[in-house]
Amino acid sequence: MIDRSVTHATFTLERLYPVTAARAFAAWANPKAKARWFSTPDADHEMDFRVGGREVNRSHPDSGLSMTFESLYCDIVRDERIIYTSTLHVGDDLATASLTTVAFCPADGGTRLVLTEQGAFLDGRDEPSWREQGTGDWLDALGVELGAGGHG
Repeated sequence: MIDRSVTHATFTLERLYPVTAARAFAAWANPKAKARWFSTPDADHEMDFRVGGREVNRSHPDSGLSMTFESLYCDIVRDERIIYTSTLHVGDDLATASLTTVAFCPADGGTRLVLTEQGAFLDGRDEPSWREQGTGDWLDALGVELGAGGHG
């Protein structure tokens, strides 16, 4: 029997990076920089960073099922905010649809990045805790990209 469920979840993650908002924002906006911390060496990553632009990351895990994470940029305010919608497909099956807001907030000694994601997790193919963990891993990798620890 196929699980036809929808789980709705929202999570917020914060990281403090000891760099300017412009530098943190640039690591999201530059396709080569973003590929270094967001993607994996064996994945295909493409990015058109503009309102209406798309970002696609296709990975080919050992399990044999490809994973495709595709985003559409809805709003971009340079050095302040990025809003995008995303889908995650496992093979041909839609696993998640979400709305994400990334805010770059001035903080003592740097920038506090606040990421909030609202998602619909479908048919048991993805779990909110898995997405939150994976997104936290991306933000930690961004900290490494920026030469900072990032956890906060």
